[in-house]
Amino acid sequence: MPPIAELEAIRKKQILEAGLIAISERGSANVTMDDICQAAGLSKGGLAHYYRSKKDLFKAVFQYFFERIFQRSEATMAQYKHPLDRVLSFDWLYNRDDPTVNVGYPLLFDIMAISVRDTEHRAIFHDWIDNWVGLLKEALEQGIAEGTFKNLDDPEATARAISAIYQGIGARWYLDSEAHSREWAVSSFKKAIRGLLLPHMTSKQILP
Repeated sequence: MPPIAELEAIRKKQILEAGLIAISERGSANVTMDDICQAAGLSKGGLAHYYRSKKDLFKAVFQYFFERIFQRSEATMAQYKHPLDRVLSFDWLYNRDDPTVNVGYPLLFDIMAISVRDTEHRAIFHDWIDNWVGLLKEALEQGIAEGTFKNLDDPEATARAISAIYQGIGARWYLDSEAHSREWAVSSFKKAIRGLLLPHMTSKQILP
């Protein structure tokens, strides 16, 4: 009997969720396939049916989580109409009460460390950044079309700069929150992004 598609999808999600939590809590170097089997409630053979190696599984975990982040980011931006508000809608990235945030940063740092020496993981990281840049670029292009921004000749380059602001501030906030509070993080990214876009605003009412 061929596998039932719905059951296959459920089992894959179980595996990926188990891998996501394990990597977030312990780091990919300290997690084994046996750990995933136990957490997902599968035998070694059952796990091997879906992922033949630890590397294949962990790559899938990173891709799965980044897709989740992309979908959430897309949904959050869609709540705002003004292009500047859409660009500034990522304050949820600096909330330690958010389960996605507490899982996400360790995964992000993990894949960044692996990507230093592994081109396949670097490609996953690259794709994630490109997806994020794409969302920001779309908001900037909306602003250009609506007349909110002027003389913004390279919205992609600007979107990359904005994504780097978010990521850099996020790393500082997450790893050294004693000296870098949530309030500091949110205030800093808003000031930095507004300052970057100020020369292109048709209305100068951009700063608080």
